[in-house]
Amino acid sequence: MRVDEYVRLDATGLADLIRRREVTTSEVLSACLNQIHTRRDLNAVVVELDDRKREQIARGLSDAIFTGVPFLLKDLGQHYTGTATSNGSRLFKDEVATFNSTLVDRYLAAGLVIVGKTNTPEFGLATTTEPRLFGPAHNPHNTDHSPGGSSGGAAATVAAVIVPVAHASDGGGSIRVPASACGLFGLKPTRDRVPLGPEELEGWGGLSTTHVISRSVRDSALLLDLTQGAEPGSPYHAPPPLRSWQLESERPPGRLRIALCARSFTGAPVLPEILELLQSLGETLRRLGHQVSEAAPTIDANRFKRSHGVLAIFHVAALLNRRAESLGRAIREEDVESVTWQNYQAARQISGADYAQARGDASHAGRVLDLFFRDYDLLLTPTMAMLPPKLGEMDTMGSESGRYIDILYRMIGFTALLNNTGHSAISVPVAMSRSGLPVGMQLAAPHGAEGLLLRIARQLEVEGVAVARLVSGQN
Repeated sequence: MRVDEYVRLDATGLADLIRRREVTTSEVLSACLNQIHTRRDLNAVVVELDDRKREQIARGLSDAIFTGVPFLLKDLGQHYTGTATSNGSRLFKDEVATFNSTLVDRYLAAGLVIVGKTNTPEFGLATTTEPRLFGPAHNPHNTDHSPGGSSGGAAATVAAVIVPVAHASDGGGSIRVPASACGLFGLKPTRDRVPLGPEELEGWGGLSTTHVISRSVRDSALLLDLTQGAEPGSPYHAPPPLRSWQLESERPPGRLRIALCARSFTGAPVLPEILELLQSLGETLRRLGHQVSEAAPTIDANRFKRSHGVLAIFHVAALLNRRAESLGRAIREEDVESVTWQNYQAARQISGADYAQARGDASHAGRVLDLFFRDYDLLLTPTMAMLPPKLGEMDTMGSESGRYIDILYRMIGFTALLNNTGHSAISVPVAMSRSGLPVGMQLAAPHGAEGLLLRIARQLEVEGVAVARLVSGQN
């Protein structure tokens, strides 16, 4: 298989060629490795599993839907036996897994070949991917800019057609933000749709979930079919689908009631160009037959930001405390990045009552959104209030915490609410900015209604409104 053939296909297309024996798994793998080598400048793949991937093929791949398709794991939260999961931190760089995460087992059962791991900020705390451990990942559309975070490495690899789809996770927008920044599809499933265990059965107190960033809607739908479902100990149970997500994505969406919301939930200002593109998409949806009206759930920005912050940093602190116990010593300031250290110290001031209040506030926001969705099928917003920042603007080692927070709240101003509430949401690639950077728009759905998101995203994809923006380097 030539590389120019490889880069034209999504995961489903590659799998079909392999299944029909028109190409071999080895040929597909060679094309992928060529892309990894060619795009080392992006610093998106930080661990290459050369021996493991060839062993996986030599042992024989499962006869499954995605047999032989190359795949990358985000180097955060998911464990793959015999490999280190660094969480983007020097504190964990030598922490070698002795077991597979439940999700990794499901990826392997789907026939995916895990070829490496992608760059991520330390503990997933930033919306840019510039860890001290590995250095910055670059946006393929403009390497001076960030690919977003925390799944920035994953998004960069898909946009640069290193792999057709990559694992990602989302605790405040970390699937949707990099999907927007790199011009891709990024679905955040309903809370606990996809397993996180067995070590951590709940991510950031329910804020975080996991899935993929993809170049096509069908890949996202198929992989959700293959990975969804509770595991022993799951603290929640997402409503079961009526049919497969793949079949759901192929159904017409019908005439949907869509609320268009232009105000960020954090109170952060929105770039005028992004507002123009939001209104343009609203008009397109009207032409497609949907009822689009301006409306927004009533969210107390300060209450929302406080609850999200408490839940996130409290659970990062718990992870650091467990690491300190395993090391037999206290965590030192030099062990972690400045932002992590500041959050670790702040978490020490959080009382049990503070944490209980944060959980209660997050649940209250979920109720507000549930009531809102009685009148609307979908909520349409920008994915980010700004374009992807330049590398270095969001400095995790600097002292300008005010500037860091300002950028953070502009990048997660529309996304993080859905983490507090557990609802599903998707970022779809709808435009390129005048400066040549991708812009995504977010659609959110009622609890358990990923089917609605897949159907509307697929409609926009078929209509040529939402199109993956790829930078393959191939003619």
